[in-house]
Order: sequence, then C-alpha cells, then structure tokens
Amino acid sequence: MARTKAVDYDQKREMIVKMAASMFAAEGYDRTSMSSLAAACGMSKALVYHYYKNKDALLFDVIEGHLVDLCERVEAADKPEAEPIERLRLLCHSLLLGYQDADDEHKVQLNALKFLGDEEQEQIKELERRLVVVFANAIRSINPKFSRADDVLLKPVTMSVFGMLNWHYMWFRPDGPVSREEYARIVTQIVVAGAGSL
Repeated sequence: MARTKAVDYDQKREMIVKMAASMFAAEGYDRTSMSSLAAACGMSKALVYHYYKNKDALLFDVIEGHLVDLCERVEAADKPEAEPIERLRLLCHSLLLGYQDADDEHKVQLNALKFLGDEEQEQIKELERRLVVVFANAIRSINPKFSRADDVLLKPVTMSVFGMLNWHYMWFRPDGPVSREEYARIVTQIVVAGAGSL
C-alpha cells in the first residue's frame, strides 16, 4: 500500500529547500552533506531522503524554483505597450524584487549549476534564456538598430544589464542610501543613455 502523504509535506519540503539554499550558499554545494542538512532541519537523514532522493535533486529544486519565480515575476511586469525606458525600468525593478530575500538561491544558481547533470543544466539554462528574451525584447525598443537581424550588439547590451543586476547583492544593503527601485532606475538610465547612442 502506498504511503500516505503527510498534511505538512509541502511545508517540510519547502523548509528543506530553503535550508539547503542557505547551506549551499554559505558552505558550498560540494561541502554540504545530507547528514548536516538533516541536522540543520531538525530531522533524520532518512526523512530528508523521503523528500529528496539525493543532493542533486535538491540542488535542482533550489535553482529551478528560484528561476521559475523570477521568470513569472518578470513576465508579469513586462509592459510592451509602455515607453521603452519605463518598460525596462519595470523589468529591472521586478527582477531586483525577485532577488529580495533570495540571496542564497541566487548565489547557488551562480556557483553550483556546474554540479548538475547535462539534462538538468539544460533545463535551468532554458529558464535563464526565458528571462533574457524578455529583457532583450525591451532593450530592442530602445534603439531601432537592435531590430536588425544582423545586429550583434543586442546580446552584449542585454547581458550587461544582467551583469549590473545579478551582482548587486555583493554591495546592496536594504537600509543603504539606494533602494531597489532607485537602483532599477539607475541601471535603466545607464542602459538607455549608452545603448541609445550605439
């Protein structure tokens, strides 16, 4: 007879994922054991394995869950009918809000993707590409030349935006002089001023 799913199954699974993200970010994926994770979660190693068959599956859920949330946020914030500068600002702000309280997941995405198998990495990269497409479409409207099929500058400009946004956690402080909304405006203005004149 199949084992009955516990009432708090989803909550416990979510707690394991959050703790794993924290430990993978702080100690490194390769240096975090399932035993130490179980101890940090206050449960037995066997119970952790009831939720996740191995550490790789747990790593995949940490990264995939984070990226799915980012994709959904950014796609919901996209306003193709808006003025180009406002459209890009909204996207930058939504991505920064998605990173809020997700520094651990973000670090794991940046540093531990290489530990996943090829198939899992490709699934993650597809989500990353999904994000890039939304931003690229917004940036394309800033300068008409980006719409040309032979233009080679759209990708580097788009990836430069991610460079500014993805690493903000290294210096950003919630109580600092610049808010996420203000930083989104700064990034947008830098991109529009630069890309508009290329």
